[in-house]
Amino acid sequence: MVLSMAAVGVVVVVAYFSIPSADGKGGVHAVPYQVELASAKRAAPYPLLGPEPLPAGWTATSVTYGKNDDSRAAWHLGLNTASGQYAAVEQADGKSEDVVRRNVPGGKPDGTATVAGQEWQRVQGDHYRALVRPAGDGGTTVLTGTASYEELAQLAESLK
Repeated sequence: MVLSMAAVGVVVVVAYFSIPSADGKGGVHAVPYQVELASAKRAAPYPLLGPEPLPAGWTATSVTYGKNDDSRAAWHLGLNTASGQYAAVEQADGKSEDVVRRNVPGGKPDGTATVAGQEWQRVQGDHYRALVRPAGDGGTTVLTGTASYEELAQLAESLK
């Protein structure tokens, strides 16, 4: 009986790893974000940004707008990059240092980058890196994730 169960287990494991995912993207589940972006733009107390359109090969994986733990208006758009890394657009009102601390744990200044004529602060954290700039009207934009600075710059170029 044990040998039969082992044989069935081997078949199940082989089938699990050999059948491609239904979405063809290695299990990444795409979510539509355009409606949430339009609604959040009307409600946000600062100029809210989102990629229009997404860079080629990128997929939106999560989207939220609402109050964060500090009761600040917070926008989040999680993305899977073309190289399979994680990137996110994070915006919130309040002190810029607080927004960076919340989204880039252990973040330290790492120079600047100019993207599409705009200067962004580079931040290197414990696990994430980020590009940061004021969003206007008291908001801060943080582009963060495991993505490279080059990929984050590509994301910055797509923001409208």
